[in-house]
Amino acid sequence: MVARRRKRAARESEKGILSPPGYSAIPIKFSEKQQSSHYLYVREHKVREGTKSSWPQKRTLFVLNVPPYCTEQECLSRLLSPCGPVQSVELQEKPDLAESPKEPKSKFFHPKPVPGFQVAYVVFQKPRGVSAALALKGPLLVSTESHPVKSGIHKWIRDYADSVLDPEALRVEVDTFMETYDEKMAEEEAKAKEEEGVPDEEGWVKVTRRGRRPVLPRTEAASLRVLEREKRKRARKELLNFYAWQHRETKMEHLAQLRKKFQEDKQRIELMRAQRKFRPY
Repeated sequence: MVARRRKRAARESEKGILSPPGYSAIPIKFSEKQQSSHYLYVREHKVREGTKSSWPQKRTLFVLNVPPYCTEQECLSRLLSPCGPVQSVELQEKPDLAESPKEPKSKFFHPKPVPGFQVAYVVFQKPRGVSAALALKGPLLVSTESHPVKSGIHKWIRDYADSVLDPEALRVEVDTFMETYDEKMAEEEAKAKEEEGVPDEEGWVKVTRRGRRPVLPRTEAASLRVLEREKRKRARKELLNFYAWQHRETKMEHLAQLRKKFQEDKQRIELMRAQRKFRPY
């Protein structure tokens, strides 16, 4: 039953029935030994009018259903190079919706590759490369004798060899990144200094934290003392006069203490008068 469904799906895909609307299907095979074809669904990358995109218009080909064994340079760039010079190829887990331009990829600091199927953005040097790619019929071979694509144990060995970093190259890239970061921070600080105290078109003045005095950081012991003091204060506040009747009792006790003190002071004054030692004037 499963084999029959696969055969039917293969016949339907060869007829172009399974292609999504607006996409063209390009059949590919991993090698000549593979009997069934895998299909890439491609279309010209377009965005709505007025929307910025990090990919150049009319020169970018959007590719769906890219299999895991397809890489940027070894597979997609070589397969699509007959359509025209390829400027760049980038694989992603899902379509890119970001409007800002992307930073260049690092050889050492980059996310792990997606293990499953991916999408790709192929940028040609000229617009006619996109139209030529949409007209491809195939099937295209991923692995050939002149350009073999490693798989299985050979791919694992290559991945392990690539995971061993070159310390000198890593140091150079880190130094370059830090120099670029320092220049960027210096530019932002200079720009903020220029804008400080200068009103904009509507008369608003941008307030920054540059004028605040630096605060000395607390030590761990000081922080613990502050937390303990706040904890004791909170405990006293919570336990003191928790109920209304406690509040009334506290007031009554305070009044009783005032009356008692008044009586004691009154008796002391009477005693001083009796001893003729009381001289109020």
